[in-house]
Amino acid sequence: MLQISPTSFRSILILQTKFVGDIVLASALAKNLQLEYPGVSIVFLCEARFAGFLTAHGIAAEVVTFRRAMMRGMPLQRGRELLRMVRELRQYRFDMTIDITDSKTSRILSGLVDAPVRLGYHPTERRMRWYERQPANVRMRPYAFGERHYLYRYLSPLEALGVDLRVKAPAIRPLPLETTRVRALLGKYRLRPHGFVALHAGASFPGRRWQPERFAAAIDRISTETGLDVVLVGGPDENEAADKIMMAAKTSVVDLVGALPLETLPALFKEARLFVGNESGPMHMAAAAGTPVVGLFGLTDPAQWGPVGVPSISLRPPMPCDCVGGDLCRRIDPSKACCVWRLDVDCVVDAVRELLARTEMALEQAV
Repeated sequence: MLQISPTSFRSILILQTKFVGDIVLASALAKNLQLEYPGVSIVFLCEARFAGFLTAHGIAAEVVTFRRAMMRGMPLQRGRELLRMVRELRQYRFDMTIDITDSKTSRILSGLVDAPVRLGYHPTERRMRWYERQPANVRMRPYAFGERHYLYRYLSPLEALGVDLRVKAPAIRPLPLETTRVRALLGKYRLRPHGFVALHAGASFPGRRWQPERFAAAIDRISTETGLDVVLVGGPDENEAADKIMMAAKTSVVDLVGALPLETLPALFKEARLFVGNESGPMHMAAAAGTPVVGLFGLTDPAQWGPVGVPSISLRPPMPCDCVGGDLCRRIDPSKACCVWRLDVDCVVDAVRELLARTEMALEQAV
């Protein structure tokens, strides 16, 4: 068995090549490692668009980036991108690599970086083919600490290292400069702190996006019944859904889709009374900022992917369900199933009403 000497850990590489929600959940792993090994330098391998967010919030000291488009390109493009990453990563001389991506590519990178301590899952999420190998010399259980939420898959390295779990949920506090910017933005649109709902209508696949016309109907009812304003948030590639909502809603809505960088979103969520949105990265970010969450789920199980650390309500239609997505659906793949389309407006509005009532006292104490 490998003998691990914590005092020798000066630099740790976390391989996390997935999406913003995964980055947020993995921030809890980084925080626990920082507490256990004071002064350690944590480096993330991730997409370039996450670099500023990770370093600004102190989740990573540095970031090595990869280009997803290149890794999905022709074999020569993939080879060049892989070689570039390996060369850059080897310059750090890492003491430990932690592969929480658990993919063929991440295992290749972990092996080529060849740190003295290499953590990987056993068994892997997808069974390895005969020509693949697991380069890890410290094996992690797929889920740790007796929990089944995906957060505990990303916290599994702590259990494998014998590290106490001190931070049990992501906590991403707004940066002072971003808070100043957001408050100026609220003044520009005459929005009251804790007087608006942050709403995200996007997701990585159409089947995970609740219908824009239903969002619009819910917005009208929420605004009328609660007096709260509504602010749309999302990335620059999510304008289509926002436009449809703006056209269908009778209520005046503030559209900030594509207008805010990731670094600013926690500050905006912190000022919001509530977050409402599809199961996606912004949902996890809102929870990490401490904002109550109403999450809309389809085939994905909220028990495994729901918001953590805050008051929340996760809505999901009864399963199994009658397919409403036709050819779009791939029922064995939660990211390609349209079950969320079966949620009706009433249940979303009811959840908002219930969560507002449940958190009213906590808001009064905070203010």
